[in-house]
Amino acid sequence: MFATFLTRLTGWVLTVGGVVGTAAAFALILDRIALLEDPAFIPSCNISPLLSCGSVMTSPQAEAFGFPNPLIGLVAFPVVTTIGVITLAGGAVPRWVWLGLQAGALGGLVFVHWLIAQSLYVIGTLCPYCMAVWVVTIAVFCYTTLHNLRSGRLPGPPAWRRATSGLATYHGLLMTSWLLVVVALIAARFWPYWTGLIG
Repeated sequence: MFATFLTRLTGWVLTVGGVVGTAAAFALILDRIALLEDPAFIPSCNISPLLSCGSVMTSPQAEAFGFPNPLIGLVAFPVVTTIGVITLAGGAVPRWVWLGLQAGALGGLVFVHWLIAQSLYVIGTLCPYCMAVWVVTIAVFCYTTLHNLRSGRLPGPPAWRRATSGLATYHGLLMTSWLLVVVALIAARFWPYWTGLIG
């Protein structure tokens, strides 16, 4: 019963996360193109000195592989959405596809946490669209991993599956705790800014 619930929940996370990630990547690409055409262009998510996509877009980290980072999202997130829709529809997704998604989610997770560190401690500004990608990437990784471990797609000793059962039971707590750590890092890094707004 719980396995069915986790499967459907994973399908929803992949579908919604994929759509949100695609939309954020598309918005970033549009703003990036507009910025290339007009250096004076103000991106749609430039909200304040701290929440500023423009500062992030023009940084070297925005093209970590020699091309705009959002292009990765435009390719990857529609695939995530497709797998999610098929899962929700009750379709059979081959094991190799799940393992491919697992590898991609792991790579995305590592990349996103590198970008988080760069945004907080090097660039010094936050991009709202990028933060949306951070959230959905963490969610996609968490639920893909739980689903793959619980279904036995990922190799490992029986103890892993037993441990996964416990993690799956508290899946909401796992996700919330992870995101709260990121929020705490953001709050600590920019504490003078937040207190300045209040004072």
